Amino acid sequence: MTDSAERALFDPTEMETGAFYRVMNSVVVPRPIAWVCSRSADGVLNLAPHSFYTVACVDPPVVQFTSVGRKDSLRNVEATGEFTVSLTPEALFEQINATGTDFPAGVSEAEECGVRLEPSERVSVPRVAESPVSVECTLHSTVRLGDSTVVFGRVRLISVRADAVRDGRPRIEHLRPLARLGGNEWTTIGEIKEIPRIPYRRWAEDPTIGEQVRGD
Repeated sequence: MTDSAERALFDPTEMETGAFYRVMNSVVVPRPIAWVCSRSADGVLNLAPHSFYTVACVDPPVVQFTSVGRKDSLRNVEATGEFTVSLTPEALFEQINATGTDFPAGVSEAEECGVRLEPSERVSVPRVAESPVSVECTLHSTVRLGDSTVVFGRVRLISVRADAVRDGRPRIEHLRPLARLGGNEWTTIGEIKEIPRIPYRRWAEDPTIGEQVRGD
């Protein structure tokens, strides 16, 4: 076994918040992007990308995104109780990035950036028309953590463009999602690798499996 390489250490208690935040964003990668559409109490639509996004629960189905600070998405969801999450396709790269601009609260990012919206099926908030996937949500709950708020959305429907579905599920090669990395870096799906999970029964019965994994 070779000696471990020297490591750079980043201690949040010894760094400014912004500096440590940039380090975290560079190591928690790649991050899926929630392109959140919401409506204010006054009826103004907001569309913004949030890269702290994941599945929170399977039964009931719940997704979550994090608002760092009190962004318009958070205020709108708290006010109206609904939002949609559209997948961020590679073809809309520049528009997705542009909707992250700090427009004033009364300005519609979709309109400013030329993103076409269309009615959703189960909620009153629209979805991105050119996105292959939309997750329609009602507000489940929120959790405040320091300077951020985690928004949990109960999934009411997932709509997927029909030509992106094969054998009963959406296929990644047709979705072509973008993901966030550190700094101003983004990425595409790149090479797709597929490997089945190993049941313990097989691992226990066939010692060559462990040997192959360990590189013995």
